[in-house]
Amino acid sequence: MTRAGFLRLLLGAAAGALVPPVFAQSGRYDFWFTRLKYDSGDWDVDARMPSNLITSLIDYTSLRVDPKEHVVELADPKMLQAPFCYLAGHKLVEFNPAERRNFERYLRNGGFVFVDDCNHDIDGLFAKSFEAQMAAIFGKAALKKLSNAHPLYSSFFRFPEGPPATGFELNGWGDDLVHDYLQGIEFNGRLGLLYSNKDYGCEWDYDWRNKRFLAEDNTRFGVNIVMYALLS
Repeated sequence: MTRAGFLRLLLGAAAGALVPPVFAQSGRYDFWFTRLKYDSGDWDVDARMPSNLITSLIDYTSLRVDPKEHVVELADPKMLQAPFCYLAGHKLVEFNPAERRNFERYLRNGGFVFVDDCNHDIDGLFAKSFEAQMAAIFGKAALKKLSNAHPLYSSFFRFPEGPPATGFELNGWGDDLVHDYLQGIEFNGRLGLLYSNKDYGCEWDYDWRNKRFLAEDNTRFGVNIVMYALLS
């Protein structure tokens, strides 16, 4: 099932049933930002990032965008109705049984999750624990590097050299290297999980009034991620 088909199925089901108010906006909005809350680690990072990305989606695209961030527990079945999910943190990631069940079901059935390692170090605690979780759920070879020619890099703006670097990478806590790739897991030929060690969340976490001082809007790549998630 394609992601578009997945969303049509969800929206069709919602039309004939009472759903929680947080998802009642599905008939009014094409996109709403869902942050996943999980029991382990620290999920509530980069507090200002969602508002900056939402602003860019409103500025650059014709999507009907919900202006609010929605926080949903990964163990809650309501997360299965989200068109796009964000998961981030610095510390240990260890899903409980309900979280693991929803995470796997969501991805295998057409969902999209963007996971960002706020430590921006390949061998850090978040990275090691999250990658171990993915290997346990989807297999050791499931997580793969993305080619710089991947459609993600041309889904809206063009990034011919692949993922843009972040300033945080230059002073990483674990490796002091710029990561020149992203990773992901595909399901039936489509990218369902996008995984970054580049700490985009911190890069995009600033007061919106400071955006005008940027030489180039650094949230443009976030627009690509969302557009790819919705259209692939």
